[in-house]
Order: sequence, then structure tokens, then C-alpha cells
Amino acid sequence: MQVFEFHFNPKLKSDLIFDSFCYEPENIYERKMGSLYLVGLLKNVLPKNLQLLEKIAKLIKGEYYKKTIFTPEKSLKESLKEANNFLEQIAKRGDVSWLGNLSFAILALKNFKLNFTKVGGIKIFLLRRGRIIDIDKKLRFQDIEPYPLKIFGNIVSGKLAEGDLILVLTKEIFDFFQMENLLEEISKLSLFNEKNFNEILDKKKGALIGISGICLAILLTKEVLKGKREEVLPRISKEFSLKEVFSPFLRFLKFPKIRIPKLDIGALGVKIKPRIFNKKLILILALIIILLLGFIFSQLEERQKIKIYQKNLEEVKEKLNLAYGLLILENPQAKKEANSLLKEGLEKITSILKETQNLPKELKGQVFSQRDEILEKLYGLNKLEIIEEPELVFEFKLGEFVPQEIISSNDELYFFSPYSKNLFFLKGKEGKVIEINQKINLAAKFDDSILFFSKPSQIFLLKTGEEKPGPLTVLKEPYPDFSFDDFSSVKENLYFFDKKAGQIIKYPYLGNFQWKKPEFWLKKSVVGKSITVDGSVWVLEKNAISKYYAGNWQEKIEPDIFPPQKEFSKIFTSPTLPYLYILEPVQKRIIILNKNGEIIKQFQSEKFDNLLDFAVSENGKTIYLLNGLKLYQISL
Repeated sequence: MQVFEFHFNPKLKSDLIFDSFCYEPENIYERKMGSLYLVGLLKNVLPKNLQLLEKIAKLIKGEYYKKTIFTPEKSLKESLKEANNFLEQIAKRGDVSWLGNLSFAILALKNFKLNFTKVGGIKIFLLRRGRIIDIDKKLRFQDIEPYPLKIFGNIVSGKLAEGDLILVLTKEIFDFFQMENLLEEISKLSLFNEKNFNEILDKKKGALIGISGICLAILLTKEVLKGKREEVLPRISKEFSLKEVFSPFLRFLKFPKIRIPKLDIGALGVKIKPRIFNKKLILILALIIILLLGFIFSQLEERQKIKIYQKNLEEVKEKLNLAYGLLILENPQAKKEANSLLKEGLEKITSILKETQNLPKELKGQVFSQRDEILEKLYGLNKLEIIEEPELVFEFKLGEFVPQEIISSNDELYFFSPYSKNLFFLKGKEGKVIEINQKINLAAKFDDSILFFSKPSQIFLLKTGEEKPGPLTVLKEPYPDFSFDDFSSVKENLYFFDKKAGQIIKYPYLGNFQWKKPEFWLKKSVVGKSITVDGSVWVLEKNAISKYYAGNWQEKIEPDIFPPQKEFSKIFTSPTLPYLYILEPVQKRIIILNKNGEIIKQFQSEKFDNLLDFAVSENGKTIYLLNGLKLYQISL
């Protein structure tokens, strides 16, 4: 961390005091809490309050580093409580001159994690790669209550990245910087330092004479403690040595020394044959050498792999820091970028996890910890709620009725199957079989009733609350060998989808339960799995949604969600609902999007292991999920 404190004309105004306080950890215990930076300003100051800023700063610092077993965020909260108590006691003694005149900013930084709060007109900016981000917009201040007095309130937390620049500006300095476009100039600097900053200010020397205040600049740099290396793997203290590897084996073999006696060959008149080594011993030695070399090369290869994993893990950490910084912005584009970075990080982590058996313990622990942290952020960003125990509404008895599909009307649910000539009616938790002597393939809402369809082209009406269906009507066939797979109705017009032919067929309503001849609603065939109609026609593809209006293609929506979509099965909406509801059995979830494709909510459960169909209540607040013989309910 590099810290720059710039005080402009501190003695220009007699009734104005300001100061900055920068505290770095002084021992190993305080290092757990990181650094603390404070900026204070008091207007209309009375002589008795000349030391007020310093007193507040010392109080906050003392409380912040007091209990190092706390997290930095908790310690900061405790510090703010003490500061509020201190200011309350001053007010109770009758000194309220500082109320409305005090501005104070407090920033705590530890491992690129920022916790901060402020009161008054001080501004806090984050400058990153040419972008200027007003990060204190996230603070929501409450009105000051007299007793107990509460000056310092909410804390904002966020993860920053190496190279980020934090600027803390008192109001007059901020106004000047804004008027002169100095923030833009600073953001364009390739490197922020005192020299470059002074060069910018030198151009404004004349105007600077008349303003007072503080600019505190904190440049985030990677910190490595003196005498300590940042390592994932245990440190290797020695270079690789063949001698050290082979020496234990050589000591074990203990080859005898070969002594050749000195003989006078001429005197003896004999020939000395050289001694021949035992062949078995040579083979054993060769085998040991081959095995040792194999072991050595295997270890070297494994070490090289671990270095690659270590590098990948560092890249993941960098992506995480960038993502956390983007999340501070709280705008859709920043969230989208953060989501993408987190998914890239998870992909790298997943590739490392495939080699967990070969990873050292230290690295393995870091990998799992990093994965869990990424997943937690991704679940939150993608509004995924994992339900351990979903609410069970009803369970069918095997042999009594086996449902395949479901439709809702008001507070009533109807279940049907192409393999049964009956319906099952459920209201609340009371259900019964309705005999209709007709197999049902599809169903759709039709005004205050339900329209049931039986292949190839028969339809009949069942009014809500009644058990006796209306007469059958046979629709005109659109073309030979048609087969309708999905069905929707809007304004009494019928829309059928033939997946095989890729056609959407419309039957305009004539009245009196009669329909005109079928029309080809689309000019060309489409590939899809399900349709729903709300005025536009939404065609669900394997992992995307296409929107059509008046027979023409409008747009294709590919939801940017996590976990990434694999295979959607059904889509539903209505003219009265603002959302699209999408079922994905393969990932045991239901997804809710707005009609621009933005994620609203996801629900996932291990209990959703046989999702067949779903229905949505009239107000869209309740989702019913048919999972095998069980009916679950989710409330939004």
C-alpha cells in the first residue's frame, strides 16, 4: 500500500480544521486487522473542539486494534459504537456545536478487502483503469437521532484489486477537482505518484490558493512482509542432487572392493584372467538405476505440474479481486463482467481439482477454499436458492393415479396424463379423480376455464370448479401427419406447436366455441421444445429462448446464468405475468427471468430428481412442481 496525504492551505480559514490519520499495523497481532485510514473535517469550530478530530481518530484506532480475534469488519463496527458513545456524551454535556459541521471518513484495508463508512460531505472514489467510481453511493445514511446519538452508521464492504487507487476528498477539494476535471486527469495516469500528481496540480496553482481541505490517496500494491515469501508450495531448500538420491542405495548394496594382487608374470609362467562381474548383480543394478531414473523424472514432472497449478491459482485470485471490485459498482454491466470473471475462475479451479490426489496438502486446501468462495459469490450473483427441504403439498398413491402434466386455474390444480382417461383435481390438500373417459395430451387456460386437447385434434372445455366437461370439438387438420406437442391460448385464439415440423399453427377464435381454419403463424419452420404466448410467442430452445411477434422473429435470449444452462424442457408465461418461467430437469431447477432475459430467481433442490412439469398461480407468486408422484410448492 502506498499512501499520499495532500493538505491544502490548512491555515486559510480560522474556523476550519481538518486532518488525516494513517495507522499501519505495529505488531503481528495488528497485522490481522490490516491498515486504518481516517480523514476528518470540522467547520465553524470552537476553541474547545480544536482537538476533536484527533480524539475521535485515537478512539477509533484504539478500539479497532483492541480485539484482534475479531474480523476487521466487526472491529470497525465496534469502533463506530465507541465513537458514537463518545460523541453522545459530548452532546449530553451541552456541546452540540459540531453537529452538522463534522465530516469524517474511516477506511479499513486488509488483503485488498475494504470496509468503510463516512459522515458528512466527504467523497470517496475508486479509480481503476481509467474508470472513476463513486463508491460511497452505496452508503444509506439514517437521520441523526438525538439520544442515543448515532453519527456513524452503515459499513460498506468490497474487494479491490492491485493497482486500484482510492481517493478521499473533503467537499471543497472535491468541488474544485470536479470543476477542473482533475479526477479525469488522475484516472488517465499510467502510474500515480507524488510527482505526477503535483504536475497536475501545478497547472492549477492560482486557483488552489483559495481552497482548503484534504486529498488522501491510497494506491493498492501487493504487500509481501519482510523476511517472508508468498508461497503456495512448501519451500525447497536444496537443489536436486543425484548423489543424495543414489547414496542410500549405494550404501545398501555395499559392493566389495576388488583387489588385484601384484604378481611377477614372468616368474610364475602363468596368465592372469581379469575377474568377471556376476551378471545377475549387473542386471539388478541396471534395474535399480532405471527405476530410480523413472522415479526422478516422475517427481520432476509432478513438480512442474504443481507449478502450473500454482500459477493458475494465482490467476484465479487475480480474477476474484477484479470481480469483487466490479461488484462495488452495483450496476448491471459491472455485475455481468464480475459474473464472467467468476465463471472463468471456477473453470480453472475445476481443472485443478481433477488432480486433487496429486496435490500437496497446502495447495489442496487453498484450491477447495477458493472454489467454495467462488461458488458462494456465483450463487448470490445468479440469485440461486438451494432448497434442502422443499415444501411437499401432495403425494399421489402409486396405482391410484400417475400424473404426467399439471395446469392451474385460480386456486385449483388439475393433473392429467396421455395414458389415463381420467383427470385428478386438487384444491388445497384435498384431491379426487374426475372421470372423463378421454385421454388428454395438452391443456391451456381459456378465460375462466381450462381447455384440454386430445390427439390428434379434439378439444373440450372444463369450467373451473366443475367436474363435467363440455362437448368435444374437432379442429380442422392443418396438414397431413401433423402432431401437436405444445399448446397455448391467448384471447381465445389457440396456438399449437409441432416440434417435428417446426411449425406454430394458429386457430383464430370465431366465438361460440368455434375456431377458423388453421393458419401457419410463422413464415419458416423453427427448432424448439416448448412454446408460450402472451401476445408475443416465446419458443424455448435447448438452452435459449427466441421471441416472435406477428409471425416475425424479434430476438434471441441466451440467459447468462450460473450454473450454465444445459437443456431446458418447458417455458411458461401469460399476458398478466412479467416473468418467464423455465424448467430444467437435468439440473433440478426452475429459472425465473424477466422478459429481457435477466435473472430474477432460481430454485434448485436435490429433491427435484424427477421433474415432469410445473404450473404457476394466477399472481405468479406460487410455483407448483410435479416431481414424479410428489407435488412441491415454492413461494416467491
